[in-house]
Amino acid sequence: MTTSPNIPKRSTLTLSVAAAVIVLAGAGGWMHWQRASAADKQESAKEAPPVAVTLTRVQERDVPLYLAGVGTVTANASVTVKVRIDGQLDKVGFAEGEDVKKGQLLAQIDPRALQAQLAQAEAQRAKDAAQLANARLDLQRYTTLRGQDAATQQQLDTQKALVAQLDAAVKTDDAQIGYARVQLSYTTITAPISGRVGARLVDPGNIVHAADANGLVVINQIDPITLVFTLPEEAVPAINQAMSAHLDSQNAMKVTAYARQSDQADEPLATGKLVLLDNQINTTSGTVQLKARFSNAEHKLWPGQYVNVRLQMNAHGNALTLPAAAIQRNQQGTYVYVVSDQEKASMQPVKVARIQDGIAVLADNSGVAADQRVVLDGQYKLKPGARIVESKPQQKPAANDAAKGNAK
Repeated sequence: MTTSPNIPKRSTLTLSVAAAVIVLAGAGGWMHWQRASAADKQESAKEAPPVAVTLTRVQERDVPLYLAGVGTVTANASVTVKVRIDGQLDKVGFAEGEDVKKGQLLAQIDPRALQAQLAQAEAQRAKDAAQLANARLDLQRYTTLRGQDAATQQQLDTQKALVAQLDAAVKTDDAQIGYARVQLSYTTITAPISGRVGARLVDPGNIVHAADANGLVVINQIDPITLVFTLPEEAVPAINQAMSAHLDSQNAMKVTAYARQSDQADEPLATGKLVLLDNQINTTSGTVQLKARFSNAEHKLWPGQYVNVRLQMNAHGNALTLPAAAIQRNQQGTYVYVVSDQEKASMQPVKVARIQDGIAVLADNSGVAADQRVVLDGQYKLKPGARIVESKPQQKPAANDAAKGNAK
């Protein structure tokens, strides 16, 4: 019996067809599973619960442009009152912590020794003046005798020299008297400026010296008072430009001081005028020093006080604003989450011109409009396209409920 040569070929063909069918079936099953999985994901995304967030609205408001910094209050003028001569302090003419006027008596040093020196100088002048008067009379006589050829020229010249010598002696006496009077005036110590005195540093009865380092008392002028503060060096060109504009209008730039711990920007301590922009930048800190002067009749500012400072650069102007907490930042810059009418959040890039008082002032063409809703809190839970629901602020418990709780 002979074997047919076609049998191996049919067997191979059958195996190939079967393998192809299995592959096609597996591919179809995988595609069906992928479609089902995608559908499930879409369905789950549709069914994702909305994210609770706090919303705010873009507001258009009138805001001033200013630069903010910190500074230290300093006395407008400060003088350490010292003695200029040695002696015993007889009395003090001020009370610690009181206001004094320029020229007011502050202290008195025992003047008796200097009074004696003045009297001695005056007596010496009187003696020399008498001798000068007599010498002048003799000079007149010698001049007459010389005209009569009754005296020699040498005698006349000698008398002229004596008169000049005594005249110089009188002038020296006058200078000594003036010096003695000045020294005597130093025994009475008066206030060189008006201001407030501090603690008394020397008590009456002590011997004081001109070389003493501490002095008698320190006077600080606190009305008006000054404030020294710093701003970044980048602000110098804008400040110079603003100062030029204000000089043209004969009005100095306005500076406002606020307490460091105060959160209420509408309650400034004082408002004054800028008087100095330093002529160089501190290269170590990269800042420039400025000084402002304030009227301080109510003494709200005190030397050494640390305060917040605002330097107003120009007049008010309208701008779009948002609470600073609504501004987010990523590698591309700053952005906010805006909410559509369908209650969906989307990222919107914005440009922030500056932040002041917790308010972000937006630059022009920032991509948001006035009254547009923006997410204020809860951004970390959001993704673009996520549905949101506005969370209501928690109500504070009533006072009677708190009282009941305390009673329990």
